[in-house]
Amino acid sequence: MKFEAFGAALLGALAAGGLASAFADTIEEKAAVCMACHGEQGVPVDTKIPVLFGQNEGYIYLELKDMKKGARANEVMTPIVQDMSREDMLAYAAYFSAKPWTNLLQTRATAADSRKFDAINASAGCTGCHQGSYLGAGTQPHLAGQSYDYLVKTMRDFRSGARANNAWMKDLLNTYNDDDIQLMARVLAGK
Repeated sequence: MKFEAFGAALLGALAAGGLASAFADTIEEKAAVCMACHGEQGVPVDTKIPVLFGQNEGYIYLELKDMKKGARANEVMTPIVQDMSREDMLAYAAYFSAKPWTNLLQTRATAADSRKFDAINASAGCTGCHQGSYLGAGTQPHLAGQSYDYLVKTMRDFRSGARANNAWMKDLLNTYNDDDIQLMARVLAGK
């Protein structure tokens, strides 16, 4: 099923689920709505949806906040976050970051791709923010092992400006072509 069609179909269900979430008592009950897309065991239902289990707490909070204020557009998430308080966003971030990272069991990149990726990193300085193992820290995302499709989509969205909550990433990714983006995604997904 195409992600867009899935998102549109799920939006109605999640809107109703958002109402149920408002009456939930615990973060576990509230997070059940998130797991409809992000997966009960941390494996998202679509490869263009990011892994949240084990993602950095500060990053999750920042992205929720950016979606709420409109700096990061997302058809499915924007209506869900509109009624979230700062405390809700902090609770979701703490809850999901405390889970173990989900291993999607993706294929490791070839040695040739890894060497090309190392050359890109040497010029772009990816590890300056995303750390040496691409695990991120604080408000920087954990990229190693994230879904290939999600990584490609995200990098393309930054490059095009469709994802507008980090101008620096837009400028950086505009220096790379689509083959480079696919290569970076292959290497990161297989880490």
